[in-house]
Amino acid sequence: MMMVTDEGDSTGIDLEYFFEDLSGEKSTRIAGAILIIIGSILGVQLGIMLISADPGEVLSGNLDSTAKYADVSGIVSTALVDNNTGGDPVEGVKVRLLGSDGTTTGRETFTDANGRFTIPEVLREPSILSVTHPGNNTTKIYLVPGDNAQIAVTLTPGNGEQTIDLMGESHLGESVSLATAIATMTILLGLAGCYGGVEAYRGNSYRRSWWLAFLGLWSRGMIFIGPLLILTGMGLVTLTREQFSGGKNSNS
Repeated sequence: MMMVTDEGDSTGIDLEYFFEDLSGEKSTRIAGAILIIIGSILGVQLGIMLISADPGEVLSGNLDSTAKYADVSGIVSTALVDNNTGGDPVEGVKVRLLGSDGTTTGRETFTDANGRFTIPEVLREPSILSVTHPGNNTTKIYLVPGDNAQIAVTLTPGNGEQTIDLMGESHLGESVSLATAIATMTILLGLAGCYGGVEAYRGNSYRRSWWLAFLGLWSRGMIFIGPLLILTGMGLVTLTREQFSGGKNSNS
């Protein structure tokens, strides 16, 4: 038992000397700085990819406000009853595409076992989507194909008709703005991390390099690879903080 304890104590001393040697090596700080820069560059690349991506494709696979044609997709379900029953997908619901004046276009389909339907390659102009099912009210939806990624239709019992106006309710603009804002923030955070790595490489300010690298973490380069590289680099930089100008208490 004593040998195990002695070996444990010896290992602890060796590790202490090992980390002490690392903290005094300039190459340790430089390696940490390089890891931070690489991880942050991955974040910048992610931001550029997000800006280059078509937000419409992210939403529905082919939604594009500038395209001449678009798919009309959605899901049909039953109405909720007392918040306990209902809300189930309905198979075999007839979905027809009509002109803005109600004329037949010949484009129609039926919902599948999951209550979903798709009418592909529809001209992007004001139209009416007619949803009919025996024992339920006919639902007519006024829309411009492509303005809505998914259309949710709720069947209500009856023999009448209900209308839903989706004209002008496209959220594509908001989605584009949000996606652009996220992409821009990702790039800025990645650039902050890069600058933090440069600061660590120069050994100017420990606190500034650490906080800039911390911001770089949120650029999420390749989901976890970028943050992992940055975290490892931050660990090495922290180990060598005495090498920075003014030591670990530097505020500049």
